[in-house]
Amino acid sequence: MRERHATPSRHTSPTSGGHGDRGSVTLELVIFAPALIIMLLFVIAAGRIAQAHQAVEAAARDAARQASIARDPATAQTSATSSAQAALHREGLNCPAHVSVDTSGFARPVGAAATVTAHVTCTVQLADVSLAGVPTTTVRSHFTSPIDPYRGRQP
Repeated sequence: MRERHATPSRHTSPTSGGHGDRGSVTLELVIFAPALIIMLLFVIAAGRIAQAHQAVEAAARDAARQASIARDPATAQTSATSSAQAALHREGLNCPAHVSVDTSGFARPVGAAATVTAHVTCTVQLADVSLAGVPTTTVRSHFTSPIDPYRGRQP
């Protein structure tokens, strides 16, 4: 009795999983890698914008509080600006910030309710993570703080 051994065929059908898939992983990587990189940069930019919003809100809050304990509008503006800059620096946000303070509450007489409002605007740089041609975005926030009605103030 003679034994027969099967010899492998050189011809493979497309469904047999032969050489038909050769290089497909490389092709998929070439197609999907740029999309993944773009998505990653988008997530980083969104995170940076969210962090900037939080930092600017904290800066506006600190600026309004510092302005509310000042005794005159000029000191309120100076205190608010330095406080906002310090808050932005503390939060790790390095951006050109503009701080304006509504000090009209200082004109109210002692004993009357009054407030001071700080507006903080910051331009955040995104050029290093933006592929869509959006190199900057502007983040704004404001906060209102009451002025002590029984504390002396100068208009």
